[in-house]
Amino acid sequence: HSSDAEGSAEISLVESDARDPARGCEHYQRGCKLVAPCCGDIVWCRFCHNTKWEQVPNAAERHTLDRHSVTEVVCYKCELRQPVAQWCAREGCGNKFGEYMCGVCNFFDDDLTKQPFHCDGCGICRVGGRDKFFHCDTCGCCYSVELQNNHKCVQDSMKQNCPICQENLFNSTLECRVLRCGHTMHRDCLKSLMDQARWPTCPLCNASIMDSLITWQQMDAEIAQTPMPEEYRNQQVQLLCNDCHTRGEVPLHFLGLKCPNTNCGSYNTRRV
Repeated sequence: HSSDAEGSAEISLVESDARDPARGCEHYQRGCKLVAPCCGDIVWCRFCHNTKWEQVPNAAERHTLDRHSVTEVVCYKCELRQPVAQWCAREGCGNKFGEYMCGVCNFFDDDLTKQPFHCDGCGICRVGGRDKFFHCDTCGCCYSVELQNNHKCVQDSMKQNCPICQENLFNSTLECRVLRCGHTMHRDCLKSLMDQARWPTCPLCNASIMDSLITWQQMDAEIAQTPMPEEYRNQQVQLLCNDCHTRGEVPLHFLGLKCPNTNCGSYNTRRV
């Protein structure tokens, strides 16, 4: 997944500006501030705006900045308020607002090492290089080209919240991962989940997150060495496999119920 761009400068950038710590904020290095049409605030970026307004005591005043609605910027050098553009409109100023500029997102950034690009499918700018990503219309987001024709599509899977931290995935600046089942979550959230579970499963559909063949083989060996008590030995139960969705009847065992699908063999199952 390519992160939201609102997440070495080229030679054409004025050298003194590139090193000026006052040019931009903690999120981006740029040569202009945005005029927020929602409240009139003049801010370096939408994150600076949102941090302020999402923390005000009065809940009715809380709001976020729509990047697409910005129509004016303020030059960092001469402080001229002007329509959105890549260069300052004042004659003699010569300030370039960003080495990268997107007129759709009203986004500016001097840091080209992020390889920002605008995705028409997403409707926003992403980072990581256009040649390294493709837009999946079904999942609704940009994915690494390594996943093209190599992932399970889930309708609008990236337009949901991370099932672990509940942060919106589509606009997240954090790296995301696509699971085998097609659902998505933040990379760090996935790592935390995998560190805590014997065989981690998707919080949304309970499918196994990783190839657990070795675990299933270990389960086979444990069950073979652990016979059931006589009164349960011939008891059969109905199950549903969370991985391949096979339903079937299998022998009851306290250690686990094995999927009857020979192409699956998962113990990630539940009684029905």
